[in-house]
Amino acid sequence: MAATRPGLIALFDVDGTLTAPRKGVTTKMLEFMRELRKVVTVGVVGGSDFVKISEQLGKTVVDDYDYVFAENGLVAYKEGKLIGTQSLKSLLGEEKLKELINFTLHYIADLDIPIKRGTFIEFRNGMINVSPIGRNCSQEERDEFEKYDKIHNIRPKMVSVLREKFAHFNLTFSIGGQISFDVFPQGWDKTYCLRYLDEFQEIHFFGDKTYKGGNDYEIYESERTKGHTVTSPEDTVDQCTKLFLS
Repeated sequence: MAATRPGLIALFDVDGTLTAPRKGVTTKMLEFMRELRKVVTVGVVGGSDFVKISEQLGKTVVDDYDYVFAENGLVAYKEGKLIGTQSLKSLLGEEKLKELINFTLHYIADLDIPIKRGTFIEFRNGMINVSPIGRNCSQEERDEFEKYDKIHNIRPKMVSVLREKFAHFNLTFSIGGQISFDVFPQGWDKTYCLRYLDEFQEIHFFGDKTYKGGNDYEIYESERTKGHTVTSPEDTVDQCTKLFLS
């Protein structure tokens, strides 16, 4: 059934907005999104790759939402069909990638934090995800690192060093989630997905990391969107109910 307000789209971040960090979507949220789709077009945009987004939002994610943008829109689906892809490797080239990765690994090796696990760098289609603690940590270790990071600013300090070191690469460094940050070419932040949404006169974006340096900041501040900061999935439901369903 077509949305009753076809010129409007509600676009959502995943982690902290539709789900608790790194947790799966709840049945209640899925039911709410089905009701919302009756009124407005609904899309999701995440920094993670499509596999991780599917793990959180379900294997039927491309059917549950009108638009699905993985890796900030570098992998894009509309109504269940793939409509676009872009590659970081083809843009930067192997030598620049190697230089960036080598420096990052050396930095992490010298970093003194309480624990380290595995997978410190995850290479995705359109970005590199860097985790000082390592993505193989448990949920409990994630939670502890997030608290530690808020006190000691491990990620912000690392981003500052990388931003200065690789200024000539024209990269963006964006902190998101609990344990990592994304590295990608300038302009490949979440505003990248907006190129697929020209048909909409009104784009509402909902995200939790909307502060400067957060991975929702650029799209939240974009002139093309009406940005909304949320604090939890429950807050997302409350704000959308007031905006679209009241």
